[in-house]
Parts: sequence; C-alpha cells; structure tokens
Amino acid sequence: MARVEDPTPEAVDPAAFKAALRRWCSGVTVVTSSGTAGPHGMTVSAFSSVSASPPLVLVCCNRSSNSYGVMVESGIFGVNVLAAGQEALSGRFSDPDLDDRFAAIAWTPGARTGAPLLDGAAMQLECRTRRTHDEGTHAIFIGEVVSAFSSDVAPLLYHDGAYARLG
Repeated sequence: MARVEDPTPEAVDPAAFKAALRRWCSGVTVVTSSGTAGPHGMTVSAFSSVSASPPLVLVCCNRSSNSYGVMVESGIFGVNVLAAGQEALSGRFSDPDLDDRFAAIAWTPGARTGAPLLDGAAMQLECRTRRTHDEGTHAIFIGEVVSAFSSDVAPLLYHDGAYARLG
C-alpha cells in the first residue's frame, strides 16, 4: 500500500517538537575534525550508525558552525562518545563563545585520518566523509569508519535536558 502524503501538512509546533525529542536518551557525542585552521569540534546530538558493511555512520552539523567548513575542507571527522564524568567536555564543545575548544585538554590525532580524538572517551571512531546531504539548517555527513576504539567505561548520557548515567 502506497503512503499518501498530506498535500497541506500542518507545521509542528517547534516547542512541542523539542519537548518530544527531549524524551530520547542518547550518548553525548563530540564530533571533531582538523584542517588548515587547526582542530575544531562540536557537541552533537545527531549521531547514528548507518551500515555494518561497509561500516558507515552519520552525523549532523549546522552549516553555520565553524566546524562545518573544516569538515567539508578536510573530508575527515572523528566521533567521540564521551565517558561518564566528561560533562565538562560536552559543555566546552557546545560553548559558542569559546574560540579554542582544544586548549588545555588532552587529545590525540587519529592514526588513520589525523582527526582529533579526545582522551578518555568511551568510544572513538575515525571517519572519511563519503557523502554529504543538506537538509534544513544542517548537513548530514555520511562517514566511512576507518578506525574504531571502544573501552569498558560507561558512556555519558543525555536525557530530558540533563546529563545521565547508566545504572
């Protein structure tokens, strides 16, 4: 049976949309990249696996962010799922007034892409951009995972506007 689209869809109230999405529990993810301007990074809420074969993930980036240009220029990005206790890193990478988010924090360039990987993260992926797709205010980056690291530490979670932990 074919899906019939409403020819005059009603706009969803933005406040209701945000309130509904607050009920989604997710890991706290910092996406990083590095180009001629140096390392850049941002806290993102939109991260997901796409495929196991080949290994693909997606991240969404606001096209008005500084990191967007670096990700487009470099063609690489890192995904860092923060560990429980790394709330300060999440705040640092979401602070629009902080120019050098990498100052005085521990990170290492990825061995395969050079993407900045944050020390102590529960999970780290190095990705090469395969495709981008513009939608609304954001770009969807599809990345092919070329390196993966995970640890046994618990991830930092975000739910209902606050940080949370497993257990």
